[in-house]
Amino acid sequence: MAPKRSKGAGALEQRKSTVLSPAPVSSRSNDLYAALDLGTNSCRMLIAQPKGGGFHVVDSFSKSVQLGAGLEKTGRLSRGSMSRTIQALRICQQKLRRNKVKRMRLVATEACRRATNGAEFMRRVTRETGLRLEIITPEHEAQLAVISCAPLVSPKTENLLVVDIGGGSTELVWIDISGVPPRDRAQSIMRLHNGFVQAVTDIPAARVVDWISVPLGVATLRDQFSDVEDDAARFALMSWFFEENLTDFTPYQSTQPQERFQIVGTSGTVTTVAASHLGLRRYDRTKVDGMSMTTLQIDKVIHKYLSMGPEGRRTDPCIGQDRSALIMSGAAILQALMRCWPTDRLSVADRGLREGLLYAQMSADGVLEEGTF
Repeated sequence: MAPKRSKGAGALEQRKSTVLSPAPVSSRSNDLYAALDLGTNSCRMLIAQPKGGGFHVVDSFSKSVQLGAGLEKTGRLSRGSMSRTIQALRICQQKLRRNKVKRMRLVATEACRRATNGAEFMRRVTRETGLRLEIITPEHEAQLAVISCAPLVSPKTENLLVVDIGGGSTELVWIDISGVPPRDRAQSIMRLHNGFVQAVTDIPAARVVDWISVPLGVATLRDQFSDVEDDAARFALMSWFFEENLTDFTPYQSTQPQERFQIVGTSGTVTTVAASHLGLRRYDRTKVDGMSMTTLQIDKVIHKYLSMGPEGRRTDPCIGQDRSALIMSGAAILQALMRCWPTDRLSVADRGLREGLLYAQMSADGVLEEGTF
């Protein structure tokens, strides 16, 4: 399947949340907001309250449901994966009701986009849980990943690459913020909640140079090479194959080094590699989110994973059993990315679609304090 892409900002239309009708901002400042991301491998939800330029998490949920299991071969969501997902969504529905959440965005991504019975499954979800999930486009998924990472952008950054490694796809967005004053760069990126084409405001706009959605994530890439028995050979093939899918991406073709360049990676793969680098036996988001790693440090962790072998990775506390089957395909994507771009450092983001959904809703409602990112 070919990557979905768009060169320049003009190909995308503005997007505004139409899930719920507008209400006076004053009545929303204390409201709870929810964001649910149903991906190829996991179902995750956050319930949060606006606080300053961000939010305070009130409740959360995360479960590996493996919705995309078997999708690569059959093109359909299996009966077992749908049942697991329904069970997880019932728990989410209970949390939403218990917390009396009024504002929410509930989305599904690559697995439901690709499955021939994806839309049918969405209708079943509504019948059995009362939740209405929307299958979002790759463009929207990339947009949400970008705005979730806005608070991590350095004031010195002029060219930004945001990478979101998912279960079924990987989104990359290249943004030029060289024309934006340093103090306004995070805020300018945050305003992308209206789409990659920004309205004219008093803050200069971040310019989206190019974006791409590669239909290869940790689950789908693993499935492509499941017949290769040798661990190291499978890893090398996955990394090469992913890089081959980047050749149409404009920044990949650039031979000129980019000044003041920053790459931000957001995914379970990136945070797991970071946790392994830090030697954490128990995951600690406060130590991982916002840290940076060099290419050499990333390679050292990956070589350690390869030396462990499948059984060693399963028992490693930094990886965990749920992640162990997917970590090498994710590491193959990460290594390919670091090989391609003009930097030897990666910023780690323990945030993604859920945070992007929350920021988008709160920013659209005007309940975030500007200038505090």
